[in-house]
Amino acid sequence: MGPVTTLPAAPALDGWRHVYSGKVRDLYEPAGGSGEGSADVVLVVASDRISAYDHVLATPVPDKGRVLTALSLWWFERLADVVPNHVVSTDVPAAVAGRAMVCRRLDMYPVECVARGYLTGSGLADYRATGSVCGVALPAGLEDGSRLPEPVFTPAAKAALGEHDENVDFDAVVATVGADTAAQLRRLTLEVYSRAEAVARERGIVLADTKLEFGASGGRVVLGDEVLTPDSSRYWPADTWRPGRAQPSFDKQFVRDWLTSPASGWDRSADAPPPPLPEDVVARTRARYVEAYERLTGRRFS
Repeated sequence: MGPVTTLPAAPALDGWRHVYSGKVRDLYEPAGGSGEGSADVVLVVASDRISAYDHVLATPVPDKGRVLTALSLWWFERLADVVPNHVVSTDVPAAVAGRAMVCRRLDMYPVECVARGYLTGSGLADYRATGSVCGVALPAGLEDGSRLPEPVFTPAAKAALGEHDENVDFDAVVATVGADTAAQLRRLTLEVYSRAEAVARERGIVLADTKLEFGASGGRVVLGDEVLTPDSSRYWPADTWRPGRAQPSFDKQFVRDWLTSPASGWDRSADAPPPPLPEDVVARTRARYVEAYERLTGRRFS
């Protein structure tokens, strides 16, 4: 049993009824379900919540939800010729403008579709134990941060809120969704990673790995949730990439580092939730998310 995660109440929005909250996102459906096509869409709102070590922290990071939404929309546009996505409109209630999308309702596949081009995180732990990741054998002698000979598909089984996703092999995906769909998910995941890795590299950023979620709509596989944000991907500055050590990253690294430092006074092995984040950790984390958006898109975040 993982830690119990308590989420703040989702805001009330005119015309929409709250139905679910995850670690970061709140999901709404049309209130009353009236109107043509209303049953086919949902409102996806990205909050400023931040999670670490399976806990949703009490301290939000200002503008994080806006960064995640803007960056997802930017990537969805650049991947439209690779795979269709679930975005219908950005015409959303004023209270969540800039952090929400009206999206097509999908029948989501219960698989976290992960592509890795570099070895780190849970993939590194698997490799050190078995010489492979999710059943994919890798060469000997790789280190933390090593670039792989070619990107690999390393799926995970989706876990409940507050639990760890569990790495699985391709056969487990076949057993879950069928051989044809599993092959499609692997192909699309690697194609999305390949496109995004090349774009990021041109901007001086290493895309180490990314996690995607797909669903079915009208007999097609559709890319859903968010895509290629610092919450779902590991981005490293290319000029500081050095295999053999942990890499600086464009994500919540400052949060993780502070939580595991003596300064926080928090014991990960205990049942107590993490303490509130200091203002400087929040500010540095916000700046890192904004920097990722600006470097990738070439646009000013405002």
